[in-house]
Amino acid sequence: MSGQIDWTALAVFAAFFGLVTVLGFFASRWRRGDLSELSEWGLGGRRFGTVVTWFLLGGDLYTAYTFVAVPALMFGAGAMGFFAVPYTVLVYPILFAVYPRLWSVAHAKGCVTAADFVRLRFGSGTLALAVALTGIVATMPYIALQLVGIEVVIAGLGLHGELPLLIAFVVLAAYTYTSGLRAPAMIAVVKDALIYITVIAAVIVIPAELGGYAKIFASVGSTKLLLTPASAHNLGQQSGYITLALGSAFALFLYPHAVTGVLSSSSRHVIRRNALALPAYSVALGLIALLGYMAVAAGVQHLPAYAAGFKAFGANYAVPALFLQMFPSWFVGFAFAAIAIGALVPAAIMSIACANLFTRNIYKEYIDPDCTSARECQVAKLASLAVKIGALIFVLALPQQYAINLQLLGGIWIIQTLPAVLIGLYTRWFNPWGLLLGWAAGMWTGMQMELSLGFKGSIYALHILGWTVPCYAALSSLVLNIAVSALASLAINALSRTPRSDLTADADYLRGA
Repeated sequence: MSGQIDWTALAVFAAFFGLVTVLGFFASRWRRGDLSELSEWGLGGRRFGTVVTWFLLGGDLYTAYTFVAVPALMFGAGAMGFFAVPYTVLVYPILFAVYPRLWSVAHAKGCVTAADFVRLRFGSGTLALAVALTGIVATMPYIALQLVGIEVVIAGLGLHGELPLLIAFVVLAAYTYTSGLRAPAMIAVVKDALIYITVIAAVIVIPAELGGYAKIFASVGSTKLLLTPASAHNLGQQSGYITLALGSAFALFLYPHAVTGVLSSSSRHVIRRNALALPAYSVALGLIALLGYMAVAAGVQHLPAYAAGFKAFGANYAVPALFLQMFPSWFVGFAFAAIAIGALVPAAIMSIACANLFTRNIYKEYIDPDCTSARECQVAKLASLAVKIGALIFVLALPQQYAINLQLLGGIWIIQTLPAVLIGLYTRWFNPWGLLLGWAAGMWTGMQMELSLGFKGSIYALHILGWTVPCYAALSSLVLNIAVSALASLAINALSRTPRSDLTADADYLRGA
């Protein structure tokens, strides 16, 4: 990053950015519906078929930050960063087995959010509020990190200052407000095409320039190629790697934006077909991860472009620096457009998902229970703007490392909703107050683990019967959550004679099967 604007790259970047802007506004006319209804604005009318859902979920889950951060982790920490690949493989059997039940009951009862389902299943507004607030708080830094991804590539083009990011933010806010979920669904098709072309070109051209994969792996060294082996009474990095993959798999589809993608599908069969087709993204992710090793082999850490970018973005600038070194300007503009558009799609879905949660589970539940459908949708549109503004302030006001470190808490926070949402799909035995106690215990413990690590990682070493067991803090705190929920529910159910409400029926979970 020399500080000079690359006008060729900028022109290509601007052309594709302009294309998706037009598509974003045009999306309001696509599959026309009454956009004053929350189910139309926030869930696309629940009419997305297999192909659109595939692009939407792919655009939702594989973000610009994934394109930047996964290779950055490989670049800096080595093999541990590869956990992202097995965890995305693990998540799809969970999607196939569990989430058709959520779609069915949500479709039967008109649920827009996971918290809506919890409210019906357990008859507790307080528990639903906890789920809603957790979803919003866990997603906010995720949205901020999409803006960081845009900021990284804008800096790579030679543009500095806050104005380019503000322009991108205004565009995102405008077409999300007018078109709702239809906008990211339509743009996701373009985004995926750009990213697949970029990845295929990168994994062919860059290794050819560097002398082949054998030379790339040889230049990385064994310390970054292999996990630290277990030693006497210490399970080492293998334990951290396994628990990080497993915990991330359980957490991924609990995020509000993932739930929004699922509930926008036209049928439970669409979800199952996508669970079979989405692993294609895992193949792409594995190739993306290898860009971190390519950056090491290319020696980008010694380049002036990387040195300048490192001051603001750390190792996250490794991939942009690699592309600036390896490709001509026109393709750099193309690749950077892919990354930036890959940030716009999930940022839009995330803001819509948070707006749905605020409107349905906070505003309508506690502020204006009698609001009309039109008012409900208007509040959601305004809430989506507020969420984006909050994320933008977060990015501009705080040093980048704080945004990145806070995101580590996202998985720890959102996974605490698993007992109420996922286990709740199969049983209502848990008492809502027991679930709240378990949620509080898991949240507190997970945050304490992260604080003790100084927000520099998420693998916390447990000491069990003389063994040191490195474990992803989200997974270990979830185990405590479930234990407390079960014990508290056992005690409360034994003492309480008050019948509990459940507004769902067994048939609701199989509707459309």
